[in-house]
Amino acid sequence: MKRALFIDRDGTLIVEPSDDYQVDTLGKLEFIPGVFRAMYNIRKHLDYELVMVTNQDGLGTESYPEENYVKVQDKMLKAFENEDVVFDNVLVDRSFPEENLPTRKPGTGLLTMYMGGEYDLVNSYVIGDRITDIQLAANLGAKGILFGDHSGWNEVREASLESCCSLVTNSWDEIFRHLLLPERTATVKRETSETRIEVKLLLDGTGKADIGSGLGFFDHMLEQIARHSGCDIMIRADGDLYRDEHHTIEDTGLALGRAFSEALGSKRGIGRYGFFLPMDDSAVLAGIDFGGRSWLNWEADFKREKIGDMPAEMFSHFFHSFCEEAKCNLYIKARGQNEHHKIEAIFKAFARSIRMAIKREALDYELPTTKGLL
Repeated sequence: MKRALFIDRDGTLIVEPSDDYQVDTLGKLEFIPGVFRAMYNIRKHLDYELVMVTNQDGLGTESYPEENYVKVQDKMLKAFENEDVVFDNVLVDRSFPEENLPTRKPGTGLLTMYMGGEYDLVNSYVIGDRITDIQLAANLGAKGILFGDHSGWNEVREASLESCCSLVTNSWDEIFRHLLLPERTATVKRETSETRIEVKLLLDGTGKADIGSGLGFFDHMLEQIARHSGCDIMIRADGDLYRDEHHTIEDTGLALGRAFSEALGSKRGIGRYGFFLPMDDSAVLAGIDFGGRSWLNWEADFKREKIGDMPAEMFSHFFHSFCEEAKCNLYIKARGQNEHHKIEAIFKAFARSIRMAIKREALDYELPTTKGLL
């Protein structure tokens, strides 16, 4: 599906005069610092259509003659064209605010051509310097970027638009970085007659863990995944532990695997593969491939029936469940004498393997396969 950037003009691409708010002469035309560089990089490296969406109060009336607008608009578009930035569409609403026309932002009347299912609006953005631009994003079901200083978050919160505003910044370079490497998140809820699991995952986090499964040793191992992968992971697991640990561990693996699959999205630009880790007397090889197919190869034996409060037989079952929903291949081979060291090394190596595989390189948006699909 196609994606689009719906970009405001005055105050976002060009400076908006603070006296009359009209850029109606060439002498008033001034570009926002960094806009040419960022727009060039967006056009060159990303796959968004560029759509200018602007309110021009009373355009064509005596208060704002058409010829004044055209001179500025043509000059502006030519300047962008000279930097290899061409807009796919330019949409202008001419009404006054008091008319409350559906074509005036935050109304979507000008954008109906983008709302018929051909465009991936969930992963499209509205970029503008007013809260009405963020409201437009909400009305479209898209994400919003508010162009302005950090205090703009207060306005976003007051309008209860935090859920659809992904960034507030007055730097076009930061906008480009945000579009190039957007946050990869997922929330997964899994409910059965035996368990209720909720997982929140931020791939590009700092290794924060908030884990509660009712199994102390399992929690400790899940915390290792967060800490050593660099992902922020929240897990709440409420299972039938009065029977045994099986369903809680299995369904947590399934939910966590699904979260990774959803957060990875298209998988463009990721490393895809990943890790060998020594720990005291133990050594673990954990190779992963987020290639779209599920497989677990497990070569690890344990002499104890339980480690902590977790049955040793459930370790491989957890990783099998993860692979099933994450759609990944996982090869784990472990050697060692101390059983605690061995399983902890497995979880750490697994996490480090994830860290390598999910890493993205700036300006590398290629899909890591020759098949064209992962």
